[in-house]
Amino acid sequence: MTSTTPKPWIFLLTIGLGTLLNPLNSSMISVALTQMQRDFSLTFADASWLISVFYLASSVGQPVMGKLSDMFGAKRLFIAGLILIVFACGLAPFAPNYGFLLGCRALQAIGSSTLFPSGMSMIRAHITTNQARAISFISIFSSTSAAFGPTIGGLVVANWNWPAIFLINIPIIIVAFFMAIFFLPQTSKVNIDLKRIDMIGIILFIISVFGLILFLLSLAEHIRWWALIIFVFFGILFFQFERKKKEPFIDVEALRNNKNVTIVYVLFMLINAVYYNYFFGLPTLLQQVRGYSEEHTGLIMLALAGFSVIVTPLVGILIDRKGAKPAAIIGAIFLLIGTGLLLTYNENSVLWLLMMNMAILGISNGFNNISAQTALYEHIDEKDTGSASGLFQTSRYLGAILSSSFLGLSFTGHLDIAHFHIVAIVSFIACVGIVWLTLLLPKKS
Repeated sequence: MTSTTPKPWIFLLTIGLGTLLNPLNSSMISVALTQMQRDFSLTFADASWLISVFYLASSVGQPVMGKLSDMFGAKRLFIAGLILIVFACGLAPFAPNYGFLLGCRALQAIGSSTLFPSGMSMIRAHITTNQARAISFISIFSSTSAAFGPTIGGLVVANWNWPAIFLINIPIIIVAFFMAIFFLPQTSKVNIDLKRIDMIGIILFIISVFGLILFLLSLAEHIRWWALIIFVFFGILFFQFERKKKEPFIDVEALRNNKNVTIVYVLFMLINAVYYNYFFGLPTLLQQVRGYSEEHTGLIMLALAGFSVIVTPLVGILIDRKGAKPAAIIGAIFLLIGTGLLLTYNENSVLWLLMMNMAILGISNGFNNISAQTALYEHIDEKDTGSASGLFQTSRYLGAILSSSFLGLSFTGHLDIAHFHIVAIVSFIACVGIVWLTLLLPKKS
């Protein structure tokens, strides 16, 4: 690995400490949801907004922060994001009501959304060879923190209740802050051009996605057809407006013209929709149906983390040699197998069988994350890294939003193994589509 920075591994470690914060905070809450439901008297559909609002704010924040990174400089934006997260995490434990807590989650998401696109911009600029290995190194932080999130969350919630999932961020942020000041390379001069921020497009996007979430959550009882109309109407407005915008929030014309990049984004959205069905669904099932404590649930979820960590560096080596497509196919097949096996899970299943399923899903996660990132970077120009990285994460968050809405629909009022099987059946159908999309990916050019 060749770098234009004097201390490349410290440079990557600094970026890694920052980029782990978004996936860590998106996943720690999976074990804390049950306690939050009790404290704020929420249904699962209500509590699912804690997931959705985080991902919606992140889906908007990632592409915008990619452009702000170009304007203000990647290092400056990286540090500003860390400061914003500290502010949100300090306020959240003192939330007087559920609405205030949702606001803290949104602020936390916006702050952590600065770290991935600015970090990837610095890597593409300063790591000149074996970038897949550098990306896999960063992916270890993001995938590991996401995978270990339920375990960490379970331990801290069991001992200090749900506010601890916010406070645990602060020591990490302090270390990352000082490392960023001393070890990240200086970036370009400030070149502010706020006209590049497509505020109208962002507003149309948010309204459309809110309409979709409200419609999906209403399907179990009184269907909100007006929410579906809002989703479709503002979605069409968004598409038409973005087509004519010089620097759109989402470049829909570029997606139409670059089939390979579009496949990567759709593929990654589906992968995350399936993965988060289990990531948030299993902890809830284990606690509220099988009767496991937060601490035990977090420890059971270690099966996901361990195998994801083990395969991640190996996948980086495979991609450097063969390109992204073989790794993507392997990851899709493992996800399909793991999902199929979950259909056999029932009240009499022994724990080790469930953990074996989770290990298979962990392996798929290790393959899918890096292969999708690398497939994206194989088909874009280096100058577009910031905005492409942001949109890549947006596809992740759209998948997570679909997952949280679907779980809210499936679990509210009837949380049991039969309804978990419905989740698995829908996920299995999506997995078939994922395998098909990986086969459509071109080989490394």
